[in-house]
Amino acid sequence: MPTQDLYQEAIKYAGEAHKNQLVPGTESNYLLHLSNVAMEVMFAHFHKQNFDLNFTVQIALLHDIVEDTDVNYQELSEKFNYKIANGVLALSKDKTLDKVNQLSDSLKRILKEPKEVGIVKLADRITNLQKPPAHWSPEKKKTYLKQAMEIHSNLGKNNEYLSNRLINKIEKYKFHTI
Repeated sequence: MPTQDLYQEAIKYAGEAHKNQLVPGTESNYLLHLSNVAMEVMFAHFHKQNFDLNFTVQIALLHDIVEDTDVNYQELSEKFNYKIANGVLALSKDKTLDKVNQLSDSLKRILKEPKEVGIVKLADRITNLQKPPAHWSPEKKKTYLKQAMEIHSNLGKNNEYLSNRLINKIEKYKFHTI
């Protein structure tokens, strides 16, 4: 199936699942975030076609569906496939863990998956490293920056283009933590 058709199928499914969700700190529909993550993936593939674009785009569009909606692993696996569901599950925080341990746990699970899953995590954090919401404390901003550096340290080798994009975003984000 062409990438565009896979994109349409995944974004429609994600749009229905995330229909009441906004991008945190904005009035924008959550599809903005999901499509931005997919855009980062597509630009990375444009620079070097060394990963499965179809698989990665679908995960990019679905990456928050288990974590943020009522869709579970089984439903996602049946609608798409177990490989996509496994990737999405690895990207999802385990909310039974303390917040402090959620990222390291997710990174361990991501590293067990194909590199495309790590590529989505890089793209996700690139997209999220915008000006932080006004209500974030200085400590939360510093924690978010530290997490971005941890993501880069663990996953930067998965894609050179996105690794460089994340480094640039981290450098710019540092000004928000002062």
